[in-house]
Amino acid sequence: MIKVTKEMALDYHEEGKPGKIEIVPTKPYASQHDLALAYSPGVAYPCLEIEKNPEDAYRYTNKGNLVGVISNGTAVLGLGDIGALAGKPVMEGKALLFKIFAGLDAFDIELDEKDPAKIVEIVKAMAPTFGGINLEDIKAPECFTIETRLKEECDIPVMHDDQHGTAIISGAGLLNALLIQGKKIGDVRLVVNGAGAAAISCTRLYVALGINPKNIVMCDSKGVIRADREGLNPQKREFATERDLHTLADALNGADVFLGLSVADVVTPEMVMSMAPNPIVFALANPDPEIAYDLAVASRPDVIVATGRSDYPNQINNVIGFPYIFRGALDCGATGINEAMKIAAVHAIADLAKEPVPSVVDEAYGMSNIKFGRDYILPKALDPRLLLRVAPAVARAASESGIAKRPVPDWNVYQAKLQSIMGDDGKMMRRLADLARQTLKRVVICEGNMDNMLRSAARLAHDGICSPVVLGNEEMIEKRADRLGLSLDGVEIVNPRHDREEATRERYAAILSEKKAREGFSFNYALEKMYNRTYFGLMMVETGDADACLASTYSAGESTAVNVKSIIGLQDGFDHFATMHVLNTRKGTFFIADTAVNPDADKSTLIDIARLADKAVRFFAQEPVIAMLSYSNFGSSKHEEAKFVADAVRELHEKYPGVCVDGEMQVDYALNTVMRDRTFPFNKLNGKDVNTLVFPNLTAANSTCKMLLSMGIGSIIGPIQMGLKKPVYFTNSNSSEREIYDLATIAAVDAIVHDKK
Repeated sequence: MIKVTKEMALDYHEEGKPGKIEIVPTKPYASQHDLALAYSPGVAYPCLEIEKNPEDAYRYTNKGNLVGVISNGTAVLGLGDIGALAGKPVMEGKALLFKIFAGLDAFDIELDEKDPAKIVEIVKAMAPTFGGINLEDIKAPECFTIETRLKEECDIPVMHDDQHGTAIISGAGLLNALLIQGKKIGDVRLVVNGAGAAAISCTRLYVALGINPKNIVMCDSKGVIRADREGLNPQKREFATERDLHTLADALNGADVFLGLSVADVVTPEMVMSMAPNPIVFALANPDPEIAYDLAVASRPDVIVATGRSDYPNQINNVIGFPYIFRGALDCGATGINEAMKIAAVHAIADLAKEPVPSVVDEAYGMSNIKFGRDYILPKALDPRLLLRVAPAVARAASESGIAKRPVPDWNVYQAKLQSIMGDDGKMMRRLADLARQTLKRVVICEGNMDNMLRSAARLAHDGICSPVVLGNEEMIEKRADRLGLSLDGVEIVNPRHDREEATRERYAAILSEKKAREGFSFNYALEKMYNRTYFGLMMVETGDADACLASTYSAGESTAVNVKSIIGLQDGFDHFATMHVLNTRKGTFFIADTAVNPDADKSTLIDIARLADKAVRFFAQEPVIAMLSYSNFGSSKHEEAKFVADAVRELHEKYPGVCVDGEMQVDYALNTVMRDRTFPFNKLNGKDVNTLVFPNLTAANSTCKMLLSMGIGSIIGPIQMGLKKPVYFTNSNSSEREIYDLATIAAVDAIVHDKK
């Protein structure tokens, strides 16, 4: 965990624009016409429609995507009653989390008021602004009164996250911990230390999940909350016990589960040792838990421990719940957040933790081999799948329980909407995945002995994208899969070096030596090459034993490309092949070539790259508009580098008039249609937005791709090969699971298209 200093934190909040959030327009505003539509007189029309039908506010305003984060700063986590203004950085942070995790906009509102009745009045008066209200950092017991009244008097979702968020996340963790420990929820004894808002809500939800109320003992600063104690508020009386117990130590003796929402260091190793076999300890006090993680784990080997800290396993972190709960609630027009929706969220979160963890999560946390078990009972906060699991579960529960005003009409469409919010590669990759599933193709993954390759293969098989074939030693691959927690169902393992593949090696060698007899390939030389996984995989495709191949290199080297060209061959009518990357941005999808193959491009190379790019972009169901790039615009420089680009464009116009291409031009003119057409009205792309960029050399294209990716401009798919006779794609040892998965999907679709030619 990175140590956060005071200076670092203050600099973060102060640098650039002070604070963490801003408002960004969503409609055009460049012209007077735009402004007339946005404000006066155009704004009157949606106002009148909403007056006639209040539900139209969800059509014409941001209400359905807007959450109010409201606090009076009386119970700021770890800081206490610091006041409304001092709590503003926390509320801004909450607004930021809503945006980055669920695409929800949020206004932070800090109320300088402690009277619960007045807070209710103020928030109720503001309710028309919002689609939902997130109450935050309001102390108990006032928070119970405020939330209860607002839920009764408002027709939008209202949730006090300190209560219910903690309950939902810890509830999911509890279900999984009980599963691992082999315990039934109805039988376990629960001890709760702390009787504030979060503790009460957690305990109530645990009861709803199946814990027997008779098996619950709750403690506060005075010890066990007994029924004979005087002056108990209604919340504490709800969980008062008749048992002859007085101290926390008394309560923990023989208990199965400990839930701490209190203060640091109140639990000793001796207390943990006194618990029942296979105990569960949720020590959630922040910043320091009721018992330190290391101390609890050291006390006995059979314990599962969770804390609120990110530097230890099993963090109970509300961010894996509240953004997605509100997302689902707002998307179906829920009038509240009821028990059914909370329980649906619990199960969605718990179930996700049991699924194989994508490498993007490993990479985000600098870890490897994250899998379901006593050190992983909850999904990580940066797991992008949370949005796709929790929001639909909540929306569905709202519909089924009858409080959804706008039930989701099509769950597939809704999933696609969430996918776009998540920042996935959008409609393009989903469409290709759907195509791939229609006809399962055998896709060879040459380096099956690598974690990223094996993870991808398992996921491809699980998702029904293709029938993956991994090359490598079966025993080693199976051990690796077991270590990674992967199921290899649907994954075929082929060991090119095994004796049982002797006949196949000889057959491949005979074919290859005959094909390349005049290139120095004797039978024995070709046979030796068949022990190489890449050569073996390529020959599987060449002979039809497989439909497509991911040829792996340990670096983006030229040698593999040369071998592939030699074995597979080039498409008719081309003297070169190339690669392209697909860049998905907020401004659209762009295709960039050549990014990996041709280090020394000349005029003929560029012509082939442009023609291949034209075909490749059409493969992705888009109309190619190609700009041939240079530092020069339409002959402004006579330097040789600019000249050969211009010469390539000229020949393309003459010989291939069906290709929509022009240049040479600078990249800013290529991407600014108005500026390009105004400055160079003769250009053949006039009126069209460029979506395909052909760079004059490999260095420029490759560097641009990696720069944009490193800067977070968008997501990138590739390299996608263009120009080979059969579907062979390139990966390397550093490729992420997602990159391999996407390339395999494209390769499978390419194989389907190839069969139809």
